[in-house]
Amino acid sequence: MISRYFAFACVLTLCATSAVAQTVLERSPEHRFQLDFHVPDAALQKMLPQGWEPQVATAGPAKDANLRVIFIDRIGVFDAAGKPIRNGSTQLVYIAIPVKRTGGTDAGQMIIAGVTDDAAEAPGRFGVFSRASNASLQRGSASSGGPSVETEDWNFSTPTGEHLQIHVKYQRGPLTRGGGEVKFYDPADPRKYEIFKTEQGLDITRNATTHPPDHVMEFSYSIGGGKLASLFDGTERILSWDSFPEYDRTVIAP
Repeated sequence: MISRYFAFACVLTLCATSAVAQTVLERSPEHRFQLDFHVPDAALQKMLPQGWEPQVATAGPAKDANLRVIFIDRIGVFDAAGKPIRNGSTQLVYIAIPVKRTGGTDAGQMIIAGVTDDAAEAPGRFGVFSRASNASLQRGSASSGGPSVETEDWNFSTPTGEHLQIHVKYQRGPLTRGGGEVKFYDPADPRKYEIFKTEQGLDITRNATTHPPDHVMEFSYSIGGGKLASLFDGTERILSWDSFPEYDRTVIAP
């Protein structure tokens, strides 16, 4: 773990000198597990500011997904010079909507809710994160000479009744390398946004559209309560189960 922190910090220091025209707010190496859903359209639209609507893919692995629930094990948080900031390792979950401006060209994502175990991240720059009343993560890995089998149990709840829990056991598959830049708009004032620049290794463990080899061996979830109740009313559909064992995120202010 020490060598990983050192290597990551060195990369940050080198990159900081090439980003003169941008303001790097933070960088973080992470492990993620993401669920893509289709939830009730009318309830989802009420979560968005006026003049914005979901941007739903019509093909590919994200087909029909209008909501993402992203569980994050944040290994560390660094500033532009590679110096650790805040409390280091944290666990959080956030709910994001792929969005576009109605009749316009602006597009990206909006985080409409989230739960974190770190008081310094609540309510966060977008004002949507709640401090967890309960947050736990258990991860395990086993191998008997073949592909490793991963087990993850995430559990978050808030004082206002929201809860997000999943149990998933899956066989590790080959990673697809990727990344890019996405604008994350402030749901309270969409004139403001941040850029998330990422490099990632993605393992799609199950997908309802592209039908890769199904590597999910066990799965259960419970999400709802509070402001999430109308989105998770029992009619939601899970469309993709995605593991990101390698995920490096840089947050940039334009």
